[in-house]
Amino acid sequence: MKYLLLAFALLLSGCLLDDDNSKPVYGKESGLPVNCRAYVQVVINGYKSKQYSADDSFAGLERNCGINGNAWKDNRR
Repeated sequence: MKYLLLAFALLLSGCLLDDDNSKPVYGKESGLPVNCRAYVQVVINGYKSKQYSADDSFAGLERNCGINGNAWKDNRR
């Protein structure tokens, strides 16, 4: 029972932490995507409209939302 309560507390604490990607965020002046959730949607829309190839889309995703991507909160300027 003690472990069940501990597991529940850990799960609940994980849900309460601020998630920078919980909703898409766009720049106030530029309208460009700021976080990965917004950027991924822009990439999907661009690919579906045949504005970008799959290679270009994935390169942009890696550059902006990859492991050291520019759109992650810690890497933004």
